[in-house]
Amino acid sequence: MTDHPRRRTFPDAHSDIETARGTPDTPQTRSPAYRLAFNDPDFLCRDELRPVRLQLELLKPEMLMTEYGINSTIVLFGGARIPDPVNRDTARTKTLAELTEYYDEARTFARKMTERSLGSGGHDDIIVTGGGPGVMEAGNRGAHEAGGISIGLNIVLPHEQSPNEYVTPDLCFNFHYFGIRKMHFLMRARAVATFPGGFGTLDELFETLTLIQTGRMNRVPVLLFGEAFWRSIINWDALAEAGTIAEADLELFRFVETADQAIEAIDTWHGAGTKRSDIPGR
Repeated sequence: MTDHPRRRTFPDAHSDIETARGTPDTPQTRSPAYRLAFNDPDFLCRDELRPVRLQLELLKPEMLMTEYGINSTIVLFGGARIPDPVNRDTARTKTLAELTEYYDEARTFARKMTERSLGSGGHDDIIVTGGGPGVMEAGNRGAHEAGGISIGLNIVLPHEQSPNEYVTPDLCFNFHYFGIRKMHFLMRARAVATFPGGFGTLDELFETLTLIQTGRMNRVPVLLFGEAFWRSIINWDALAEAGTIAEADLELFRFVETADQAIEAIDTWHGAGTKRSDIPGR
């Protein structure tokens, strides 16, 4: 059967934008009211249009990733301030300098996961990061070095908002809404690797754990790189002892130190191998 392009009954949006550019210049056509609504940035940025903007931020990355054939992802969370070990001397603190080892582990982990992805067709277990510097750069860099693609979910911030050079350009997205960005991190996630970081990393980690704990998200491997770091900033056992979380909730994540340990944890996790198409309710 031969595929035929869909015949349009009405002009498409692009055609009308071009046609409108040729409209005679009059007081009426110069008025903002005359602009096509979908081609009017001032109108789209009004407070009343927030629901539309939220929908657009949900749809655009989802549609483009689907068109790219991405079935599942491996998520990397981690600090933007952790430099490449070659720039260790530029670290702001002694602790950050010591944490540069996790830049290398993130890079190695992303490279090895991407090599495995390419070996199975290159549509599953695609690396996704926040697209910025530090651990995020390391993740995209490792995927790039393996010859694969990777996703960057950037966000407009006063600082650190520029994407790193290793993100696949066609999969480099920019967000206004943190909430929609975090949805895209997890919508295709088959595993979540969390490296040392600050408020943003903690926010992303705890949202992931909360969604899994409450059954709003399927259980996937959640890996915390650097047990000493994570135990120094969060008293996990105290939460269970206080009864504010269940003892079983401590099994929602595992501590790892190296890329190889993380890969082994993913492979031995209960339910490992579940693909996005297998998830009920998708």
